[in-house]
Amino acid sequence: MARYVLQLAFDGDPWRLSVRPAHREHLRRLKEEGRLVTAGPWADDSGALHVYEVADEAELKDILRRDPYTEVDGYEIVLLKEWNQIM
Repeated sequence: MARYVLQLAFDGDPWRLSVRPAHREHLRRLKEEGRLVTAGPWADDSGALHVYEVADEAELKDILRRDPYTEVDGYEIVLLKEWNQIM
């Protein structure tokens, strides 16, 4: 398994907010499955940071394809990078 950090930027589009409950349900399922380590928005809601534990980048991209935020083009990926956690 590999850990990936994903940083998102939000553009303020109200469509993103309309699917926020579905997006958070998607994240909750991933957390229960052990594929999401942690996730949350910046305090000013300008974006978010997620940490995933997945087999590879292809699995993470599949997860993102199924995210309700993707369906409404609700974010921009600022950073998607494999991460070696030491603490």
